[in-house]
Order: sequence, then C-alpha cells, then structure tokens
Amino acid sequence: MKSIAIITARGGSKRIPKKNIKDFLGKPIIAYSIEAALKSELFDEVMVSTDSEKIAEISKQYGAKVPFMRSTATSNNFAVTADVLAEVLERYWNIGKTFDAVLCLYPTAPFVTAERLKDAYAKFILAKPDSLMSVVRFDFPPQRAVVIRDGRIEFQSPEYALTRSQDLEPLYHDCGQFYILDTESFSKHHALVMPNTVPYIIPDEEVQDIDNESDWLIAEAKYKVLHTEE
Repeated sequence: MKSIAIITARGGSKRIPKKNIKDFLGKPIIAYSIEAALKSELFDEVMVSTDSEKIAEISKQYGAKVPFMRSTATSNNFAVTADVLAEVLERYWNIGKTFDAVLCLYPTAPFVTAERLKDAYAKFILAKPDSLMSVVRFDFPPQRAVVIRDGRIEFQSPEYALTRSQDLEPLYHDCGQFYILDTESFSKHHALVMPNTVPYIIPDEEVQDIDNESDWLIAEAKYKVLHTEE
C-alpha cells in the first residue's frame, strides 16, 4: 500500500503571526509534524502544501518535500482542508504518482509522535474504514451545558440536569492533529469525515488547541511536562 503524508501549512495567520513556523521550544512548530511523519517510516512521500516560500524553505530543511506551491484557489480563507488534499493528489496524479492512503497532518501538532502515527495507521489498516480521525474526549459532559437567556442560566438539555456525569455517554471532538484517509473513498466523498470513519482517541494531556498566544504558552508547558524524562 502506497501512502503520502500531507502537512497543510498556509502562510497567513492573523491571531498568531507566522504561526506554522513560529519557534516552539527551540525549533519551528511545523518541524515536529514533519519529523513525526518521517520517523514513522510509514509514508512513501512526506510533503508540505503551502503558499509561503518561507514555510517551504523551512520544511525542506527538516526533510519534507515541497514539489509545488499551493494554488491561489486553495490559499484563501474559504478553502477547506479537503480542497487542499484534493489539489495535492491531483498534482501528483498528473506526474504519474498515486497513493492508496493519505495522512492529513496539521503543522501545529507538536504532540503527535511517530509512535502515535504507527499505532493509528495499524488501526486504519485493520479496520479498513473510509477514514480515521484523531479525537479527544470532552473533559466535561456537554449534555450538562448551560446557556444564558435574558440574563438567566438555563440548562441547554434540561433532561440531563440531574444526571450524574459518570452516567452520561462520553462525547468526543476533533483534536486538530491528524486524519488518515482511504484515497478512493476521499475521491468519492471529498470529505475528511465520511460514512465509515473510525476514531483514534488521543489522551487529553497530549491535546492543546493553539489559537492564541496564551494557548501557545500552555502547549509549551504541557510539552515540557510530557518530555521531562527525555
């Protein structure tokens, strides 16, 4: 089975300038994703899709390929990840390269390791799904969420107001790290979450949204704790 790792790294970032190549504990944050994919030795190609010459330069320094730059159509604020992946696969197809599976790996995912990728890929191969999605469990049951209406608190789902947390069904959300896709299924559905998508559960301590400077500092602190013995 031939597979490709696609790291999606657009140049523009308003909340954290140059987010995808910002220094994260001594090296550009995108380097962690590149190194994890390369170290896993799972992929025939590890490439970065970007519209930024600087991101391309740094990505190559860490071992990724950037055989072409992202088009204007997939570099704007309206393009979704599926559009980016489809463009990459089409460009490779045009030069005679095809792949059975695609890893979509985000550039700001320093907690992803080669070991996690190998474990997830093994599950993907065994389950034979349309896609595999990395998820994390909500740390508080969303069923017991409250809303504020006319200045007063109400339970969003009153039927769960008195239900113990441990009696509620666990709910999960995308942890913003990676997907593994069956290329044929992706070509048919043009989506990351397809009819037969299986979960890969990531522990809470290995997940951190990085949307602002405070998130960045928290992510660095969590990373230091996880890697204190290395």
